[in-house]
Amino acid sequence: MRLKDKVAIVTGSGRGIGKAIAEAFVREGATVVIAERDAETGKKTQVELGARTRFIETDVTDQASVDAARDAVLAAHGRIDVLVNNAGINVFHDPLETSDAEWARCLSVDLEGVWRMCRATLPAMREQKQGSIVNIASSHAFTIIPGTFPYPVAKHGLLGLTRSLGIEYAADNVRVNAISPGYIETQLALDYWDGFPDPAAERQRTYDLHPPKRIGRPEEVAMTAVFLASDEAPFINAANIVIDGGRSVLYHE
Repeated sequence: MRLKDKVAIVTGSGRGIGKAIAEAFVREGATVVIAERDAETGKKTQVELGARTRFIETDVTDQASVDAARDAVLAAHGRIDVLVNNAGINVFHDPLETSDAEWARCLSVDLEGVWRMCRATLPAMREQKQGSIVNIASSHAFTIIPGTFPYPVAKHGLLGLTRSLGIEYAADNVRVNAISPGYIETQLALDYWDGFPDPAAERQRTYDLHPPKRIGRPEEVAMTAVFLASDEAPFINAANIVIDGGRSVLYHE
């Protein structure tokens, strides 16, 4: 019970990595708020994970929605110990073909949405002199894949936000860290492979790009989030933990 009695908010936790994090947090004793924009997946996850969870419909692009979620958590529990900023969207374009609307859509969720959640919850964490914020970044935060603009811009900015807030509020015993997953086997990955004439071959090609000859699993990201959220990591702050099986270190195959 590494998170016993902690109150955690996990954004975008209706599916994928966010759901895996919520599940791991519940298993480790936390009370988990599923802050999800999609009411269908959010409610379904709440039912699956049980009594120590609560679904609050939350749109991280809307400050009023974020503030309402924060207020509901404080009214119900009186504290916020952990915030996991997992909500995100993939926006991939050629740079010069990226419209203003697509640029704004990407940054509003992947960078500004994280800041909105942090801005809403940091005062409570500072007042209680305890808190852990875990931002789910990406290997796009320090490497570039052509054709994925402006997603890497937002994720690079997210590491800057993580480091800046981590330093600003360290004296209040509030830690801010990031996790940068590489290729993780979520439903998005499965859907991507299914778009090829031979999905199994494309899946194997992806596996072969990685030194362990497989890709990551959502629960592997989740357990790293548990560690950073727990009292086992009191001196880890403004850091970024990469979960990519060593892919980003590989010079060439």
